[in-house]
Order: sequence, then C-alpha cells, then structure tokens
Amino acid sequence: MSASRRHRGRGRRTAIAASAAAVALTLGFTVTGCDAVNKALDCVQTADAIADSVTDLQQAVENASNDPTQIDSSLTSIENDLDQIGDKTDNTDVNKAVDDLSTAVKNVRTAVDNGDATPDLSPVTDAAGELTKVCTP
Repeated sequence: MSASRRHRGRGRRTAIAASAAAVALTLGFTVTGCDAVNKALDCVQTADAIADSVTDLQQAVENASNDPTQIDSSLTSIENDLDQIGDKTDNTDVNKAVDDLSTAVKNVRTAVDNGDATPDLSPVTDAAGELTKVCTP
C-alpha cells in the first residue's frame, strides 16, 4: 500500500472519529438540555398544583365549621406536592422555597391541631407565591 493511500485512510478514520465524537457530544447536550427542561416543567406543574391546593386550603379554612377535615386534607395535599417537587430538583432557590412552604404548612397544621379554627394562612400563600416565582422559567 502506498504512503498516500495510508495517509488518506488515516485521515478518513480521523474524520469519522471526529464526527462520531461530535454526535456523541451533541446527544449528551441534548439529553442534558431536555432533562433540565423536563425538571423545569415538573417544577411549574407542581407549583401550579400547590397553588390550587393553597386555594383549597383557604376555602377549607373558610368552611371549617362545616367540615373541619378539609383543612387536614388540604394540608396533606400540599405536603405531598412539596415532596414531589423536592425530589425532582437540585435548584437551591426551589429547595429554599419548598422548605419555606413546608415550614409554613407545618405551622398551620400545628395551629389547627391546637384548636385554631382560623389559622393565619399568609405565610403559606407568601411561600407558595415564592415557589411559583422560582419555578417560572
């Protein structure tokens, strides 16, 4: 085999290897990018569900005399949503908002358990608003 043919063969292999590496990198970035988009979408969807649960909690507090179990049900719904979003993100701002909302929910639960039929929900609504803000792309 002549030297020029070996050189062409080596050049072709180098070009193929470079193309394969570029494709692998592109796929890696695409998968990582999609994963980030999916996490952000999960965050937005869960924050939306939490906002609905907070609205349900407000209505449950207003109707506590009719059905006191609705407050507990609404608090549990928020806690379940918080567990979901906390498991799906490693974003510091989101985790802080989840922690703040979790603390606010625990405080409302404690107040209700101590006989407060109309607990202050403003920390819950404030924390839910912050979670929605940090989840919005």
